Amino acid sequence: MLHIKNSIRLSVLLAVSAFSACTNLDVPIESVYTEENFPTTEEGFIAATGPVYTQLASRFAVDYWRMQEFSTDEAIIPARDGNYDDGGQYRVLHKHEWNPDHTNVKGVWEWGFGGINTTNRIMRLFEPAPESAAKTTAIAEMRTMRALFHFFMMDLYANIPIVTEWGSSEPPEQKTRAEVFTFIETELKAAIPGLSAETGAFTYGRPTKWLAFAILTKMYLNAAYYIGTPMNTQAVAMADSILAKGGYKLEASFAAIFMPDNGPQITETIFAVPYDANQIFGNQFSRFGLHPALVDKYDLPFRPSIAQSTIASFYAKFNLPDDERNNTWLAGKQYEANGDPILIRTTNKALDNSYNGPNPNAEIQWHLEFFPEMPLIREATMDVGNDELGKARGVRSIKYFPDKNANPQERHSNNDVPVFRLADIMLMKAEAILRGAAPTAVNGELQTALLLVNKIRARAKAPELGNVTLDDMLDERARELAWETWRRNDLIRFGKFEDSWGFKTDNDVNKRIYPIPTSERSLNPKLDQNPGYN
Repeated sequence: MLHIKNSIRLSVLLAVSAFSACTNLDVPIESVYTEENFPTTEEGFIAATGPVYTQLASRFAVDYWRMQEFSTDEAIIPARDGNYDDGGQYRVLHKHEWNPDHTNVKGVWEWGFGGINTTNRIMRLFEPAPESAAKTTAIAEMRTMRALFHFFMMDLYANIPIVTEWGSSEPPEQKTRAEVFTFIETELKAAIPGLSAETGAFTYGRPTKWLAFAILTKMYLNAAYYIGTPMNTQAVAMADSILAKGGYKLEASFAAIFMPDNGPQITETIFAVPYDANQIFGNQFSRFGLHPALVDKYDLPFRPSIAQSTIASFYAKFNLPDDERNNTWLAGKQYEANGDPILIRTTNKALDNSYNGPNPNAEIQWHLEFFPEMPLIREATMDVGNDELGKARGVRSIKYFPDKNANPQERHSNNDVPVFRLADIMLMKAEAILRGAAPTAVNGELQTALLLVNKIRARAKAPELGNVTLDDMLDERARELAWETWRRNDLIRFGKFEDSWGFKTDNDVNKRIYPIPTSERSLNPKLDQNPGYN
């Protein structure tokens, strides 16, 4: 079992964490570790930091993922004759009709600042420990995780508090996005000297120098949007810090990166959220996004739902000849692993509710087929119907490959979910060059935007490009990074977030950031609402 998963299990046994929202900062420390019993060994520090990673895993691949993906063209949960509507929460994300009381708007704020508060609590715990290399590294890791949580929150909500103290009863001040940007940048640069440069099993799932460089690359690439100042040259410099010395390389198999047994052996993962079907819950991609008729094909120990899929215009981007990334989607007629057609026993009427022929109750065998198109039977509720045809509307993702060893009761899977990986770093460098930065040499190789993009395409077995434009770049990022939480960030940076797709027509630029939750503003009068939500 992976080192980080073991350390998280240990931390769950050793510590009971109180994960609180930003404005509830006076929760007492609840831990077997106290200032009289602080960690002093490397193993002790790692175990003590476990609650931070438990918090990260708890909502990263569900609620945080939904805010970053359902608000784009990459992922959708339509209603199916009322099923999966869940009060319209997915529909309003797709249509950009959310408000400050949306369940994810509130929940993700609490999750993000819960992570920030947990890092602050642990850093305070570490303060009286004797000075040592282990303590220096542990504090640097916690500063990096605190910066990462602030980055998540800045990207989503823009104008947020900067919280660096544990236990204060004074509500924190709201800061501008530019101030938060500077804080994250400063924190990461201060943490880098104390972070490990080691890769592999020992540091897997924990911050390293390479994670800090990756966050900075992402921030600098988005700087023109975040703070109004392009920082493309700085983005290239941070990417080069990883490309030149990080020791990462593109995995030979694209599919292997996301398999249930992925982990530190994946050569391009810079930072991932480790999941465990029985210990570290949070990965439920197969639960929410397949079809019950696929149980035998993937040897699943539970019956998956039909809720989650993508839309036709996004799936159409996966049209390059021989591209292995095409295989991350299920579209068209479906077959068992042995090649037999997947047949569903049904009736004419149950197959197609609009059937008005002479034999509505006649039994038939229907060959399961996933359709990219999603015609609505009820436009107001984004409802595609719940007959067999309706259930099969929408292409299904198997990027996080279905796990036969998933937890049969809770339906959690073992696939770790990457946050940063080498392919993203390469594409970000290429984009920064297209946006004006100069190409740079790494280990004797002059890396142009075209060379970097073609390296990504070559790994996927896709045809090379003879030229690359920013439009090509956005499509390449879509193919390479689909369902990895970066599509919203990309669309905003490319000025495409206000475009129409699927059933969305809203073009309000205020929707580039989410509102401050009503519940948080009631607790903290220092929080002003973001523009467009008053």
